[in-house]
Amino acid sequence: MAAKRSFLGATALIVVVFCLFYGLASGQESFYKGKTLRIIVGGAPGGGFDTYARMISRHMGKYIPGNPTIIVDNMPGAGMMIAANHIYKIAKPDGLTIGHFTGNQVISQLVGNPGVEFDMRKFEYVGAPTADHFACAFTRASGITSAERWVASKKPVKMGAIGPGNLIDNTLRVLKFATDFPIHIVSGYKGTAPVRLAMEAGELDGSCWGWDSIRSIWSRAIDSGEGIVVIQFSSKPHPELTKVPLAVSFGKSEEGRQLIQVVIHGGNFIERSYILPPGTPKDRVQLVRQAFARTMEDGEFMAEAKKARLGLAPISGEDLERAIQGFFKLPPNLGAKLKELLFG
Repeated sequence: MAAKRSFLGATALIVVVFCLFYGLASGQESFYKGKTLRIIVGGAPGGGFDTYARMISRHMGKYIPGNPTIIVDNMPGAGMMIAANHIYKIAKPDGLTIGHFTGNQVISQLVGNPGVEFDMRKFEYVGAPTADHFACAFTRASGITSAERWVASKKPVKMGAIGPGNLIDNTLRVLKFATDFPIHIVSGYKGTAPVRLAMEAGELDGSCWGWDSIRSIWSRAIDSGEGIVVIQFSSKPHPELTKVPLAVSFGKSEEGRQLIQVVIHGGNFIERSYILPPGTPKDRVQLVRQAFARTMEDGEFMAEAKKARLGLAPISGEDLERAIQGFFKLPPNLGAKLKELLFG
């Protein structure tokens, strides 16, 4: 008799859970049906951020109840800070707006950049398609065809950047301090696509950004040898860059190497974050997270990413959130040095 009661109790629990799940999905379907969900990209059209977002927009809608239309809007400027401020202050927290800007805006907040109008700890993190793997690439015409030639350059090489708080700018500033590479930073470009065009026009010698983006949007130059990767940022080489030296090995001091590891290696993990506004209802946060995760496993999406030469190694929203929180636990002396280097 007791066993029967236990069985009935378990059955009742299953029914209750099913009803709650069905009710939640049904409610979300009625909310999203006929709606448009926007992904606001902090970079210019044609760059790596934009390319990932547009691929995701073509597949993610089928994993959201109600199958909303998903569109991509570009909001470049101020190293993606304009997009970050918009998602924090202006976008409605209703689950219909996702921001895609560099998670490295956390550095801008940590060092007190006056343009910051957000708190990175209060965003809701959806996930990321992959961790970045930063590398520095140059045009063959620049003459910088190896790390050794770069170190030996008699004049600073012109390197394109985007703006304070962006990982490209952070990378170049840390690299300039931590190593002997001669660098002249030319900032203010609205994304990696404009940087690439300026390199091809001879206005810039090179820049540093994610390898996945480099091999996707600059594949013709890389394949022909007109574009050359000379250093990479990671604790170990990327499988496709086994002969390219690690930037950390060029660090002049322990402090310099530590800054490379914290700012650039750590920044790689959070770079390609997808983010919801603070206050988005928790059930919609979970729904969007699940839809994003399922998109990363979608066969058609993966095939499209492979064709575009974009890497996939998805990161969960929970892992991004923990990584962001970790930046607020940096030793005070390191935080002071970051402020001096990046915004001094």
